Amino acid sequence: MPAEKLRKFLDEHKIKYVNIKHSLAYTAQEIAASAHIHGKEIAKTVIVKINGEMVMAVIPANFKIDLGLVSEAAGGKSAQLANEQEFQDLFPGCALGAMPPFGNLYDLPVYVDESLAEDEEIVFNAGSHTELIRLAYKDFESLVKPKITTLADRDSG
Repeated sequence: MPAEKLRKFLDEHKIKYVNIKHSLAYTAQEIAASAHIHGKEIAKTVIVKINGEMVMAVIPANFKIDLGLVSEAAGGKSAQLANEQEFQDLFPGCALGAMPPFGNLYDLPVYVDESLAEDEEIVFNAGSHTELIRLAYKDFESLVKPKITTLADRDSG
């Protein structure tokens, strides 16, 4: 079952979504293979520190985060990857590294790569290493209100 907090939030807002179960997988590319979904269709959540504050950067699974672009999106502030110890307590009910891109549920700003905004749907970790959620991108955007910008190296996709 998706992380309880996420499931309740989606249900309360009457959002239609599909829960996709897959075999245990940890990396975005392993998840894509396990769920038989192309890596560009799965959004991965990367936790970044901008001037020491945690934010979510959401990019296609087959892309690599570009911290220079994240810094630029944040107004030229310092950006660096957060390590798991720094954010492990921020996502109760979620497995480490499987947090959904709903920063609004965890008091974190969300930056989304513009390539994801071009898609009809978004697929992402549901809080575990064995489940994904698929829903309409427009529903995601209306609920999360992310800043849409360029965050990833296009050559890696």
